[in-house]
This record gives sequence, structure tokens and C-alpha cells, in this order.
Amino acid sequence: MILDGVKKRNFLVIGRVGMDLSPEPAGTRTKDATSMMVAMGGSSANIAAGLVKFGCKAALVTSVSDDAVGWYCEGQLDAYGVDRTHVKRIRGEERTSLAVYETRVEDHQSVIYRNNAADFQMTIEDVEGIDYSSYGALITAGTVFAAEPSRSAAFRAFELARAAGLPIIFDVDYRPYSWPSPDVAEDVLARAGDLSDVIVGNDEEFGFMAGGLEKGLGKARELAARTATIVVYKMGAEGAVTFADGQEMRTGIYPVQAVKPTGAGDSFMAGFLASLSDDYPMRDAVLRGSACASIVVSKPGCAPAMPSTTELGAFLNSHAGPTDP
Repeated sequence: MILDGVKKRNFLVIGRVGMDLSPEPAGTRTKDATSMMVAMGGSSANIAAGLVKFGCKAALVTSVSDDAVGWYCEGQLDAYGVDRTHVKRIRGEERTSLAVYETRVEDHQSVIYRNNAADFQMTIEDVEGIDYSSYGALITAGTVFAAEPSRSAAFRAFELARAAGLPIIFDVDYRPYSWPSPDVAEDVLARAGDLSDVIVGNDEEFGFMAGGLEKGLGKARELAARTATIVVYKMGAEGAVTFADGQEMRTGIYPVQAVKPTGAGDSFMAGFLASLSDDYPMRDAVLRGSACASIVVSKPGCAPAMPSTTELGAFLNSHAGPTDP
């Protein structure tokens, strides 16, 4: 069922879209900036844009503030070809997220403005108004669960997706600044993981869900044995461990000269899912996702740096290959 849904190449993505600002040229510190690159950001929006670049369809479910920043995000979703039928404008004190991050690795600074975030105003009514049967799979990132009413709406979307036969794909994406406390985050993210068919996260995120970094791999293994069909445990430069079909598979990474640390996880998810939808074997899908992550960290921007099928092919053809796991 999982791969059948993914192979429909039509994804419903729940979560935030925002505006990213990056000092120019690359290497400039924010405190020294005189000009900025402006681009679309937000984990879920980045994933959706990445999927569309691979020829898939993607629709975003979120809320944006009815102001210039929200309108900018709507225009960017249109420019990338992401369906925004389920993107709702809201009025009030809530605002669309803004991120200021540096295109530099050493002493990197990212500043995220998510006070009274507009995307947390997604409601149960919003997700109940969606025809889930018209999509192949549901994707969400952990940030959507960090506050109400978005948290309850996301869990309701899980129920409705499950009833419609859609696989649930969960990027843990733990961002401490979005949550009221670590205890709440641990409980809620663990609940979301238990309801998901495909779970992707890094070693710190699985460790957090398990109550300790050293317990992360065991948590990933447990989820794969108990509830999830596919679990990808990412370890940064050490590669990844993927649990699927009762097997435990280790893969390496594609080394590049990184210009920033942001966007890798979103690009991995888009490349991984798009590759599965194109009938690539699991190992190849994970490696292609890893290559996408490498491409994004080697370029400015997040959504703009997401590769297309052609760009990914050129990278793979020119690269020496992945590291040994």
C-alpha cells in the first residue's frame, strides 16, 4: 500500500511556508549585510517544491498571514507549481514565518521568527474540507504538531488520510524553539511516529523521541518492527540506516563543498520520495535523496537549490560516488 500510494506521484503536504532572507554574497555575516537574497522557505513548502521539480504533483495545506509576506509566499508557491488550494489567508496578530540565515558553514547563524506563527492557525475544519482520495500520500513535518490548533488538525488529517487509504509520511523535523517544552515535544512526536508509515529523521531527532541520543537507533529499529513500513535514520556525514522489508541497510553520502547547513533534510525527503515513485529500488532511492541533500547544501537558498531530475542526473554522473557506509 505504501509504495502504491507514493507511485501515484500526487502528494498532500501539510505544514508551513515562509520567507527566507540570506545575506549576499555568500559568506557574508548577517550583522554585516547590506543586501539579501529573498526566497521561499519552510520545511513543508520546500519538500513540495522539490517534489514538483521532479515531476510530481504536490498540494500544500497551511495558513498564511493576509499581508505582503503571506502574499509573497502564495506567489512563490505558484511559481514553483505547488497547488495552494488548501492555503488559507488569516487576519489577526499571527504572521507568516520569516527566517534569516547565513550562506556560510563556519559560525553559521540562523534566526527564525515564529512568534504567533500563522501556520499554527490551521484548524480541524481546514483539514476536514480536503478530498483525500484525490491524493496518493500525505506528508508532514514535525513542526506542524508544535502548537494548537495546528496539532489537533494534523492528527485529524492523519485519521482522514488513513481512512482514505493514504500512506502517512512523517519527517520528524524537531525544532526546539517551536515547542512549549521538550516533554510535550517528546510525547507528541512519539505519537505522530506511531501513526506513520514512513518516518525520516536524524540521529538527534530519533534520540529525542527515545529519551536519549544513544537510544535513537534502537527507537528507529523499534518503529520499523512495530508500526512503520520504512524508517530512515540519518547520521549526517556518517550516512544513513534504512529499515524496510525486514532489512537493515546502511548507505553513505555524496561529499561536497557545503556553503550552508540548511535545506538538506527537505531535499532528501523530496528526492527519496520522488525516486520511490519512479520505481527506484530502496537503496538507490535513499542514495538519490542523499545526493539531493548534498546539492542543496552546496548552493545558496533552500527551495531555489532543490534539484530537478536533470540536475540530479548531472550531479550523479559527475560525482565520484557515495562514501562507504
